[in-house]
Amino acid sequence: MTAAPRLVIALAVAALLAVFLVYQVARGSGQLVVTVSQLRADKDGAAKHTVQLTGTAVSCEGVDCATAQAPFTMVVKDEGSTQTVPVRYSGGSVPDAFQQGRRIIVTGHMVNGQFVANPDSLVTKCPSKYSGGGSGA
Repeated sequence: MTAAPRLVIALAVAALLAVFLVYQVARGSGQLVVTVSQLRADKDGAAKHTVQLTGTAVSCEGVDCATAQAPFTMVVKDEGSTQTVPVRYSGGSVPDAFQQGRRIIVTGHMVNGQFVANPDSLVTKCPSKYSGGGSGA
């Protein structure tokens, strides 16, 4: 075999490996983001898979949300309806900005009617006073 066919074969194998790697990364990074009502309705199989749940923290069981430390259970309300879901946050850090009435995102899955959050997956959304048409200069 001469050098030219070897080079073509090597480049073809490298291209196939690169395409496979890009496919694996793209396939693994697609995480479904759902609201409470979408989770309850099992939209796109949300109740059977690991998803990112978004909503408003309504209350924390047995503790003030502003001082909550894992593990604790909170009730998360849908932003567009009255539906709620209990969320068990069993481990990890709690953001300083977390409090009752704050919009959150948490990653996890449903277990027996309760959303079980992955450790260190609780994120608070920016309060409305930091977004929108403020004129601070």
